[in-house]
Amino acid sequence: MAKLNRSGVDIYYEIHGSGPPLILTHGYSSTSAMWQGQIEALSKRHKLILWDMRGHGQSDYPDNPDAYSEALTVGDIAALLDAAGADQAIVGGLSLGGYMSLAFHRAHPERVRALLIIDTGPGFKKDDAREVWNKRARDTGDRFDREGLEVLKSASAERATVAHRNARGLALAARGMLAQRDARVIESLPGIKVPALVVVGADDTPFLAASDYMAAKIPGAQKAVIPNAGHAVNIDQPQAFIAVVRPFLDGLEAK
Repeated sequence: MAKLNRSGVDIYYEIHGSGPPLILTHGYSSTSAMWQGQIEALSKRHKLILWDMRGHGQSDYPDNPDAYSEALTVGDIAALLDAAGADQAIVGGLSLGGYMSLAFHRAHPERVRALLIIDTGPGFKKDDAREVWNKRARDTGDRFDREGLEVLKSASAERATVAHRNARGLALAARGMLAQRDARVIESLPGIKVPALVVVGADDTPFLAASDYMAAKIPGAQKAVIPNAGHAVNIDQPQAFIAVVRPFLDGLEAK
């Protein structure tokens, strides 16, 4: 458990186990604690890197809106891999964490051994669809500004119990990191040349079509749909989640 300073912003991270590096990024308004149920299983054969995005959990909550962006988050992932001594890693995450994993691959394909994309959307090709998403992101930020951390009490199971220090960082992260600027990530999917596993909960209705799309567009991608699971598939069905992820990870080492 450590902190990495990125131009004055402390990023919290922890490393478990040893072996091929695997970095997992949590979803928006969640924290690295969402992976608690996977640490034992995944750290047996991997150097598991978990972290809190800026404005979340035990990382810093800068007041400057410019301190929150896709590019800075991608840079945070690169710096975390450097800190862990990992030239290359299996890169994955859930929801916003999965999107940022795809963004990281787009920026640094040579550093990605494989992709693990969980309950995620790859962005939008059409400006009007992106604007609908971005309005929701801005509204989320406004709600955190108005109501503070009370917002989380009515959120999904994986977020109702998380620990954040203030709501301002979450509001700024919604506007700077959850909101999207362009179609570069979704347009990068056909050029992905590393193994990819797309995982989605069968009850995560808003992300089923997106998961089908990614599995179809990423060459050779595998897809797993986990029954009786919603948006936090690894929390809803932890054993079923490991049962699909473990063979994918083991298969990488066999190659």
